[in-house]
Amino acid sequence: MKRMDKVKVFVSAVCSAFFSFFGLLAIPILLLVGCNLIDWGTGLMAAYCRGEKVTSEKSLGGIAKKIVMYILVFVGFVIDMLIAYVTKNMSIALNLPNIVACIICVWLVLNELISITENCEDIGVSIPFLSPIVKLIKGKIEETVKIESEEK
Repeated sequence: MKRMDKVKVFVSAVCSAFFSFFGLLAIPILLLVGCNLIDWGTGLMAAYCRGEKVTSEKSLGGIAKKIVMYILVFVGFVIDMLIAYVTKNMSIALNLPNIVACIICVWLVLNELISITENCEDIGVSIPFLSPIVKLIKGKIEETVKIESEEK
């Protein structure tokens, strides 16, 4: 087998395993990765345009924030697995495939999109209707999944 064919087989296997394991959550995770990278890049450009000095301390803080995003998605994934485990063992017919992790991931993607649009405005590229649309979608998701706590 040629080297390029081996690479294709390897990439196909990795992609298949990723989509098979994460299922419904695969696309939001890929979107989050892409948005993280774009936000990082536009953030650096925006800092330069604002005349700010980019320090390693500031950069590490941003990287830590991005890592915590994936920890939150993992927490949602664990909650989904616990729900699936409990409902299966209690014979409750409830099929919510990674819904908590998906909601967390989509919310984080929307936060990244808001940050990207703000960075672009700081750079000098503005599409006035884009940021309000993203904020509206984020608000609708927050409104939809809002859980009211009981007042005592």
